[in-house]
Amino acid sequence: MGCVNGKCCSGYPPSSGGDSRDYSLHAKHILTQRSLEKVPVPSHNFYLEYSVLTQRGYYPDSPDKENQDSFCIKTQIQGNPNIHFFGVFDGHGQFGTQCSNFVKDRLVEKLADDPTLADDPLRAFNSAFADTNSELHNSGIDDSMSGTTAITVLVIGDTLFVANAGDSRAVVAVKDGNSILAQDMSLDQTPFRKDEYERVKLAGARVLSVDQVEGLKDPNIQAWGDEESDGGDPPRLWVQNGMYPGTAFTRSVGDSTAEKIGVVADPEISVFQLTANHLFFVVASDGVFEFLSSQAVVNTVARYTDPQDACAAIAGESYKIWLEHENRTDDITIILVHIKGFPNSGAGTTDGSSGTSLRPTRSRRGNSEISVASGSEFYCSLRSESSDLHSFQHVVSTNRSPALVVPSPAHQMPLEL
Repeated sequence: MGCVNGKCCSGYPPSSGGDSRDYSLHAKHILTQRSLEKVPVPSHNFYLEYSVLTQRGYYPDSPDKENQDSFCIKTQIQGNPNIHFFGVFDGHGQFGTQCSNFVKDRLVEKLADDPTLADDPLRAFNSAFADTNSELHNSGIDDSMSGTTAITVLVIGDTLFVANAGDSRAVVAVKDGNSILAQDMSLDQTPFRKDEYERVKLAGARVLSVDQVEGLKDPNIQAWGDEESDGGDPPRLWVQNGMYPGTAFTRSVGDSTAEKIGVVADPEISVFQLTANHLFFVVASDGVFEFLSSQAVVNTVARYTDPQDACAAIAGESYKIWLEHENRTDDITIILVHIKGFPNSGAGTTDGSSGTSLRPTRSRRGNSEISVASGSEFYCSLRSESSDLHSFQHVVSTNRSPALVVPSPAHQMPLEL
């Protein structure tokens, strides 16, 4: 959910050898899906098996609009076989494509060039976001009303460092007995969150829905429910005496005008210790999570043995539900990473997290407990919603509505627990 003017992804990576492969991708493709890749994490004797898919949104009024999502997968950062990066960047605004492309390149370059990365990844992440934001402001890209969200996962050995600025999301699947639970590793930064709402209000933002700012609803009623049940008119950020920028997120990289009313590039960073109960994690743009819960996404992945089929099913279901609610869809990007061969030493743990618990509060989605903190601190959340999804693969054309094809039952094999 981007700026009020709409959310304004990625090429096909060549297969390359060597110790460091950089899949920083961005191109005007309708659907891009590369072959499955594997990378070992020798320090803890497991490996990651990952796939990625990106799809341009369906925009009937803007048939030539680019896919403004981009993503970056860089393995063996600094030549270290135990450090790997996965990131999704969701551009918005007139120059969102350029912003997204710039940030996905520079952010990982900043991390790769930081000599303190392995020893102090929290400091390195904060520094990389701040420096990238500053460089975007000073680049030739007009980011006054454009920018990008960023959801990134840095794997260092058996630890995940998740840095988020915006409303895209990272989710890890946790085995709990015979169930697989979705655990959010990031929390969407929107005005629905009380802490973010209060922060931007103190910075001078007016927080109103489009109907409120246009005078169709009472602007004094500052209550919008929660994001999942609210529908299509969320609270947005506006300058005091104007009808801009209208962002539905409270953090991003770029958006220099919105910075004046509290939109910041400071990431929230969470830290998770992997155990044998962690099966896979998903890093995806909010084109996926606008209408699908984290648990629904995890449920879909668990039905497939092939990550590529799982990515296609999630994208197809997201696309389908978008068109049930609106006459368009958002851009959709998914990175799916399976954790394979992890030693059984941690098999007794079921909550899957080792992040520091700070300021217990309630999740804005569901009734599960979460802990939240900003900057270089951590938070983790557990959601155990259930969803009876029908999974779809999809075929997309720029000139017609998408055809959604139900995959054969043979493809829908559950993940073995």
